[in-house]
Amino acid sequence: MVRADVFRRFFGSFHRRGGAALAGGAGSFSPPLAAAKTVRTILRILHQRGNFKVSVVASLRSATISYSILGAKTNWRFRILRKEIFNGNFMKYIIYARKSTEDEDRQILSIEAQLFELREFAAKEKLEIVASFQEAKTAKEPGRIKFAEMLSFLEQGKADGIISWHPDRLARNSVDGGKIIHFVDKGHIKSLKFPTFWFEPTPQGLFMLNIAFGQSKYFVDSLRENVKRGLRQKVRRGEWPGKAPLGYLNDRNTRKMAVNKDAASFVKKSFEMYSTGKYTLLQIRNFLRENDIRSNTDWPISISMVQNMLTNHLYYGAMVYKGEYHLATHEPIISKKLFDKCQEVMVKRGKQKEIRKHYFAFLGLMKCASCGCSITAEKQKGHNYYRCTKKKEPCQEKHYLREESLAKQIKTFLQKVSLSSRDTKKVLAELEKDGVREREESAAIVQNLKTQLTEIETKLEKLLDAYLGEVISATDYKARKEKLLSQKIELGEKIRDFEQKGLSRLEPAREFVLSLNQAQKLVTSKNYPEMTTFLKNIGSNHILRNRQFVFAPKIEYEMVAERSKATTETLKFPRWCG
Repeated sequence: MVRADVFRRFFGSFHRRGGAALAGGAGSFSPPLAAAKTVRTILRILHQRGNFKVSVVASLRSATISYSILGAKTNWRFRILRKEIFNGNFMKYIIYARKSTEDEDRQILSIEAQLFELREFAAKEKLEIVASFQEAKTAKEPGRIKFAEMLSFLEQGKADGIISWHPDRLARNSVDGGKIIHFVDKGHIKSLKFPTFWFEPTPQGLFMLNIAFGQSKYFVDSLRENVKRGLRQKVRRGEWPGKAPLGYLNDRNTRKMAVNKDAASFVKKSFEMYSTGKYTLLQIRNFLRENDIRSNTDWPISISMVQNMLTNHLYYGAMVYKGEYHLATHEPIISKKLFDKCQEVMVKRGKQKEIRKHYFAFLGLMKCASCGCSITAEKQKGHNYYRCTKKKEPCQEKHYLREESLAKQIKTFLQKVSLSSRDTKKVLAELEKDGVREREESAAIVQNLKTQLTEIETKLEKLLDAYLGEVISATDYKARKEKLLSQKIELGEKIRDFEQKGLSRLEPAREFVLSLNQAQKLVTSKNYPEMTTFLKNIGSNHILRNRQFVFAPKIEYEMVAERSKATTETLKFPRWCG
């Protein structure tokens, strides 16, 4: 026989409608709607144990439950007492699942797996789920959108508790952890359920929850420091700790950066194009796109990507990490000389220019001899005229110079520093003979460069000692270190050039001879912009005085101009071309 106290233990108190005894019988009762599901579940469990014969009428509003006890007939009216029965007085729960893409969550179940486990856990514990929030974001920092929505949901009284896989899914920072504790204290959160952690809203439970949140934050902080230490060590070894830029790949086997041979040649060509000053960022972007070059993440090349590429020290074998300059051990794609040329071009283009209606080929080439101001240009009656801007008063230069007259003066000078194609071939042949002899002397020069390299390394060690001894500031240390490392890279490039090509001064000599031949071609050309570029390359500080263009070439070009016999003859070299 089932005693009445068995019913009271689960359901509260029963009141007899008729006069039948509890000893046996059958009947039905209608519990409150909020308790109907729980009551039916308990009766179903008892029915399975063989204590009751239960049938349930499927009506949520009247939730009538029929029962029989030992075959006797009786009717009972059921009333729920204010007592928690299984589901914490019929509380409503929210499921919260979170997984970050960062390292601290690498071993955590996926969001889908968490949801499956949590729903299974809720079904097993007979917990009512009213909402579900899922988030793919780290909990190291406050500001998660879904987490805030969940707290607002709880604060409005739409739910009483949270179901999550572990406390570290809710918070890994002190702000969010404090909010959870505060909501428990205020009664907004009445229950927290975890398959892997125990909690109850008591002082002991809150203490354990605080410890769990503290452990989660400690894990993140410790991991952050370990990662930073590993990255610093990688930088000290000369290895780039981040993603490889365009032209390189991250080798998963060696965990180092390797040259991407498919893209590296196009990256180098892009630097060479930009260093001439003839190509814009847009044109270089189009060049890369036309050759089907895409970023390492398979995005189309953009102008900002091109600009970042042209200013990235990694390409010549250096790296800037956390504002500090370091040498890199990966294979460089370009030389530092080429990189520096690109930076000069970018700085010049970065200066704000006045928008002009007309194009003037020789603008920016010369300054006023009287006051030092720039020479500007204007269009009058179909002709271009050059004059002083007169921004500094007073200025004695009051004349205008017509563009055709200026071009004639420039061609006269170019004639003085020109070399015919026939003589150019002879000079280059003689240089090649000199190269054979001078390559034999390169060993001594290489040894001298290596000695300079050793001296720089010694200076770097002393500089570090001075910094560690607090003799110099961190800012001063970084600046001096960058300068020394830059010199070290340049020396390394010179050593490689000597070992591969011989004496490095032969290459500038070849370039010089070829530039003289270019001057010869410009004499018969009408390409004024090309003339301007040539004159800027061979000298600077050209001036305009009394309608006369006064050239200020580099010393080697000045010597060539002085040796020219006449303005109408090309230059003759007695030694090479006699």
